Amino acid sequence: MPPVRPMLAKAVKGVPDPAEHGGLSFEPKWDGFRCLVFKDGDEVELTSRNTKPLTRYFPELVEAARRQLPARCVLDGEVYVALRGENGIDRLQFEVLQERIHPAASRITMLSEKTPAGYVAFDLLALDDESYTERPFAERRAALTEALAGLAGQGRPFHLTRTTEDPAEAERWFEQFEGAGLDGVIAKPLGGPYVENGRTMMKIKHERTADVVVAGYREHKTSTPERPLLGSLLLGLYREGSLQHVGVSASFTEKRRAELIEELQPLVCPISEHPWGAWQEWAIANPDRVPGTQSRWSQGKDLSFTPLRPERVLEVKYDAMEGSRFRHTAHFKRWREDRDPESCGYDQLEQPVRYDLAEVLEG
Repeated sequence: MPPVRPMLAKAVKGVPDPAEHGGLSFEPKWDGFRCLVFKDGDEVELTSRNTKPLTRYFPELVEAARRQLPARCVLDGEVYVALRGENGIDRLQFEVLQERIHPAASRITMLSEKTPAGYVAFDLLALDDESYTERPFAERRAALTEALAGLAGQGRPFHLTRTTEDPAEAERWFEQFEGAGLDGVIAKPLGGPYVENGRTMMKIKHERTADVVVAGYREHKTSTPERPLLGSLLLGLYREGSLQHVGVSASFTEKRRAELIEELQPLVCPISEHPWGAWQEWAIANPDRVPGTQSRWSQGKDLSFTPLRPERVLEVKYDAMEGSRFRHTAHFKRWREDRDPESCGYDQLEQPVRYDLAEVLEG
């Protein structure tokens, strides 16, 4: 019964050697909402990684769980949204998935029909009267495969993730599946039990670098007039001569927050003289996710930022792009005093070859 915290993963570099871990099972790393499914007859509950309820946001999954899943079970997996692009292939769309968390029941119903979610199952915690958490993953996977055998050929929304014990195949997935919006590869010890909230799995994620323009900052929530602290840096890239907002860099120590905000003071400028000055007048969300504008995620939050003359270049680490923005928070690596800000454009970013999500799900 909920609450149950899912098993977690620790980051490693490169696909690990199965021989060093007593055998490993590899699977694609999905970019969605981690979700445990609890089913007992017609009663279905969905809970998030931090045990918060997700049930009301995905009514189409609740209804499908009653049809597609065993009568009594607890599954670990990922909720995702995939959309078909102009090239005719399906790709994960994390930003569209985020839109599904909405307070209005009418909008939830509309979105469940317009952008229906899918669910990929990758572990089994319980089936009928049996708990599987103490069993090794090899046994859990075998039981999960048998329990969900009826999903084959049914299509969305419930799927069983593919796995392999071949590290060479995992390497291929790591390179190829990113084109469908996946986030990397997960490795699970074949002999390991299901450890609630324990980092016993391994995750191999894409990591890249980019040179970006520092265009502003927001103060940290603990910042005071007596001790100002930087919260996040606002980053930009040039496209056709215009500075576009590409994301943020955050996660600094308190000492570094104080150093950075002091270091950047000489660059502070009036918003009227800043490339993003016109955006301050916007009051609604917009396609470019420019700073200082509201969305359903930010209502009630202070989105004001301190504009900086776009004169300094920063090298950051990032994992992937979502449209024209970094999918996740970028990590500060080093200042690039040797770079001209106007030379920092989108052409430097590596773009993965497009790959159809349907091929991942049906493999």
